[in-house]
Amino acid sequence: MNIKRAKEEIQNTVRAYLSKDELGAWRIPPVRQRPLLLMGPPGIGKTQIMEQIAAELDIGLVSYTITHHTRQSALGLPFIREETFGDQVHSVTEYTMSEILASVYRTMEETGVREGILFLDEINCISETLAPMMLQFLQCKTFGNQRLPEGWIIAAAGNPPEYNKSVREFDVVTLDRVKRMDITADYGVWKEYAQARGIHGAILSYLDLRKENFYAVERTADGLQFVTARGWEDLSELLLSYEALGIPADREVVGEYLQLPRIARDFAEYLALYDQYRRVYHVDEILSGQWSPLMVRELSAAPFDQRLSILGLLLSRLREECRKVWELDALADALHADLAALKGKLPAVRPDNFLAEKADALRQDLSRRRSAGSGDRQGERLVLAHLARLEELLRHLKEASPADSTAAFDLLKADFQSDVALRANAAAQVGDHLEQAFAFLEAALGEGQELVIFATELTAGTHTSWFIQNFGCEAYYRHNKSLLFNDTQQALLSEIAQVRQGEKTAPEQ
Repeated sequence: MNIKRAKEEIQNTVRAYLSKDELGAWRIPPVRQRPLLLMGPPGIGKTQIMEQIAAELDIGLVSYTITHHTRQSALGLPFIREETFGDQVHSVTEYTMSEILASVYRTMEETGVREGILFLDEINCISETLAPMMLQFLQCKTFGNQRLPEGWIIAAAGNPPEYNKSVREFDVVTLDRVKRMDITADYGVWKEYAQARGIHGAILSYLDLRKENFYAVERTADGLQFVTARGWEDLSELLLSYEALGIPADREVVGEYLQLPRIARDFAEYLALYDQYRRVYHVDEILSGQWSPLMVRELSAAPFDQRLSILGLLLSRLREECRKVWELDALADALHADLAALKGKLPAVRPDNFLAEKADALRQDLSRRRSAGSGDRQGERLVLAHLARLEELLRHLKEASPADSTAAFDLLKADFQSDVALRANAAAQVGDHLEQAFAFLEAALGEGQELVIFATELTAGTHTSWFIQNFGCEAYYRHNKSLLFNDTQQALLSEIAQVRQGEKTAPEQ
């Protein structure tokens, strides 16, 4: 299965494992709650989906790469204690709590969350001394004499032996006690994630043209050479940072992330072309409606691959602009909720104290996210924006020194209108940019298949589809209506052709 299907199955399994009947008993007894075992090539997003699932289900997550552990850190250290059996005192060996299990209990104490996922990565690459203990843990959910607390589910991930020489084979006894999912790389699924994540436009444009280069592992005379989803994502982060700093990325830089030379070389050449197209086709001019007839003629005469690259430039900018509107919308909603909650507590609660408590809660949330190593950059950005705005409102209250709580609340309401206006202005600008993008492409390409691709990508994009749904886009609706009409017309013509062909070939009566 692909990673998207695996995420759905893991979510369903976690819900089933954590569900209880009307008497409060587990619907599936813990002894029958098989650990989840994800097997698949490295770098396809196994760790990321665990973070997403924990966030979406509002449960805890403790992650460990098990190859970093020794038998002592995983099992705990032995110590001697005395126990009386009958009339005799005996020395008995016990173990301190495992570092791994201690992390689970620590997470429960720090967050107050009683249920969660313990995720063990590279489970089949453990050392020989740790292997028996890990198999015991998968089978019995215990390290030594310490047990994983109820409400916590074991999930593990491993790589097939062709990707790692140190892989250990699981025996039938272990495999018969886990819920195994074999995961394959799938560009279409990863692209959905990449669009929401804000992956660099050059990478998405390139992979749309070279889907076969999304994931590859080859054994050569120089050793194992590979390109993974993780490599593309990390390269994207570097390219975005380099662009912000004005630093060029050459073939050597690309090869540090895409460790298969032929693909690294091919993408580096494409990246150079992408930068060239960006200089020739000024996206700002296109989106503001200031494009020239020369730009229209150049795109009209360009080969198909170049046209797709220009679409990628426009889509990349539009995705980013729509994402910013989405963030402004989420911030405005959060601030509105804060003001609504404050209004219900007046006059008993001072507005400045209320906002200060909210800000402290956001700081704690941010600290938890960072200490847990969360990869939810979008969620962290929203928390940071919310916190910054609350701190700004607190400064405004301090500077204005309102006479009482009612006056302070009125000041906050007036200040909040600037957030509403900022969101409205940003949405209006993006709406105009969408219209101008359609106008430019229609002038250069008419009703060609590139327009179909452009509209489809807007529909598939997380933030672009959200924007159109919430703020509309006449050009998009008009074009989609035309596409639907053409599709229906083509389907009818095809059916007519089939009927006529059948009439020609039917035997005479």
